[in-house]
Amino acid sequence: MRYFQVNAFTSRPQGGNPAGVCPLDTWPDTSAMQAFAASMTLAEIAFFVAQDEGFDLRWFTPLVEMDLCGHATLASAHVLFRHLGYARPEVKFYTRSGELRVARAGEELVMDLPARPALPCDAPTGLAAALGAPPRQVLKARDLLCVYDTEQQVRELRPRFAEVAALGVHAVIVTAPGDCCDFVSRFFAPSLGVDEDPVTGSAHCTLVPYWAMRLGRSRLEARQVSARGGELGCELAGDRVILRGRAVTVLEGQTVD
Repeated sequence: MRYFQVNAFTSRPQGGNPAGVCPLDTWPDTSAMQAFAASMTLAEIAFFVAQDEGFDLRWFTPLVEMDLCGHATLASAHVLFRHLGYARPEVKFYTRSGELRVARAGEELVMDLPARPALPCDAPTGLAAALGAPPRQVLKARDLLCVYDTEQQVRELRPRFAEVAALGVHAVIVTAPGDCCDFVSRFFAPSLGVDEDPVTGSAHCTLVPYWAMRLGRSRLEARQVSARGGELGCELAGDRVILRGRAVTVLEGQTVD
């Protein structure tokens, strides 16, 4: 099996979010893909198989199969365009979240994902202690969205990951206005085997609708302020979120039996 490691939402080999990408001829057992993902040290591994006019695409963390993963989708498109000779200007992926499209735009890739707006909710018991500081507002879509006042507050959070996992939510997004961009965020998903994800495309399916409404603009610039960090151009287009970013291959190889 060919294997690529791609850093998504960055042009730096040391930045962005690393994703494993595995092109396949046919699907193996789900247990085999989950075991392979568990053996790697990455947040997500993407597997795809050619199908009709596009590709079936699946994503796995070390613990579970995901319903949506933005950075591994961007990485998969990068592998097709850069390494596998895919000549069309746009690639279609068929996924558990419907059809996703990624197009070339110069040095960037433009990805079309479903919007997941969040609604206000009560804070789970223990949330402030788990994150290290109380948010000013709490909302929920698939993930819990916790809003802070400043970028510095988001950067300084030191979550207790065992307590975050015990909250009983899929994952926690924390966000605030950015000092040098429209908004910043971090993403914690210890219950999925990922304490902190470096750059999370799927989180922006919730972040972009929130910030577009709050700022009164559909086009936004975002940064995820994890240790590795990443940059995303964002646009709210009706019930879709458009993300722009770059990707860089850092490893290519082949697995052995």
